[in-house]
Amino acid sequence: MRDAAESTLAAAAGVRAARAALGDRDDAWVVGGAVRDAFCGDRVADVDLAVAGDVERAARAIAGAEDGHAFELSAEFDTWRVAAREGGWTLDVAGLRGTGIEADLALRDFTVNAIAVPLGGGPPIDPTGGLADLEARRLRAVSARSFEDDPLRLLRAARLAAGLGLALDEGTVALARAAAGRAGEPAGERQLAELAALVAGPDPTRGIELLADLDALPGVLPELDALRGVGQSANHHLDAYGHTIEVLRRLLVVEADLQHFAGDVSGEVAAILAQPLADGLTRGGALRFAALLHDIGKPATRVETDEGWVSFKGHDRVGAEMVRKLFRRLRSSRALAGKVAAMTRDHLVLGFMVRDRPLPPRRVFGYLERCGDEVVETTLLTVADRLSAQGGGVPEWAIEGHLELAREMLGVAVPWELEGPPKPLLRGDEIGAEAGIEPGPALGEAVRELAAAQWCGEVSTREQAIAHMRDFTA
Repeated sequence: MRDAAESTLAAAAGVRAARAALGDRDDAWVVGGAVRDAFCGDRVADVDLAVAGDVERAARAIAGAEDGHAFELSAEFDTWRVAAREGGWTLDVAGLRGTGIEADLALRDFTVNAIAVPLGGGPPIDPTGGLADLEARRLRAVSARSFEDDPLRLLRAARLAAGLGLALDEGTVALARAAAGRAGEPAGERQLAELAALVAGPDPTRGIELLADLDALPGVLPELDALRGVGQSANHHLDAYGHTIEVLRRLLVVEADLQHFAGDVSGEVAAILAQPLADGLTRGGALRFAALLHDIGKPATRVETDEGWVSFKGHDRVGAEMVRKLFRRLRSSRALAGKVAAMTRDHLVLGFMVRDRPLPPRRVFGYLERCGDEVVETTLLTVADRLSAQGGGVPEWAIEGHLELAREMLGVAVPWELEGPPKPLLRGDEIGAEAGIEPGPALGEAVRELAAAQWCGEVSTREQAIAHMRDFTA
């Protein structure tokens, strides 16, 4: 096991760079996730290094040896980052805490992250029993103060346990629950980084359920926790929270079988979802966030009639505003907040169109125009949302009809995504001149009308466009 781990570490670009620059030093150690992953047999990407002495000097030496870029990551924690100029790997260099490497490891979060290997090679240093915990598939806090020292570790516990398939030991669960009231204290961007890694990880549903089990969900995502106990209509067999978890679970099913759910454009859809977005997430990661948050407007909009019928009119619009507010709290990019808010706003639209199949071209265009840059992701969200109703009051034929429409819509949404709408046959000023429309809302409406007519094949030449605009404003 040790030999395999050493080979894995030696193959990591960051370790090679550090050894090239600092290999003769006996006061530098590879620590944290890189060591853990190496002993798990996983590929090592990013590397953490603990060094005694001048951290900046060590980081700049590594950057110079590999033509990398070194910069200070945290003055508070005496940490520098070295990044490959062409991307591909990063290495964080941190000052040794305490009187030596064992004292440093005793200050870390979990035992599986408190293992060190000398940079030049040698036996692992494992004072807290992390290797035994890895063997037992167990996540255990290093000390009784782990969560008190940094409540962000509450999120990290859920992320690591879900992502690595580890079970939290009873003592760690008790410690986490005792500190759960502080879950919302860390800076928003730190919370977002952990949440993004959890949501984009291999088992996000378990990660969210662990946050709830540790009593940390109310402090981190109170909007999601507020869905607990919110009863829905007879078409739903779960409360709003259970429904949300099921939508996320069904989205993972959709991701795993795009050929079935996206049909002939499944390859293009996979490539779209893999596109980097922001905050360490791809567009697919943002879609997972939307699955978690798309119904957070329901508690504020719930109305129950005397007959017991429940409605949530406007929860899509209210939810979209709540999403933006939530991501402001987490200090996310506008790109991520905008994507998730747009999907939340439009997640009901396709469902209302199923009964009108086959759709006329104008209805299809209207859907594409409304969903815009999020049309592929929004359509997939509606699929997961509809699948979550299986086992409830929605008949199977209605669910299948939605899936068929979604496949049809993805067939036109992908070209819309990749190529955009047709190039306008007339500019806005030309439309105004030909149809006698002054600049303002009426001109904007005319521009949209021509775009619809072009996409639907109603006009294909400049002359036809001019005639169409004159008829439109007649």
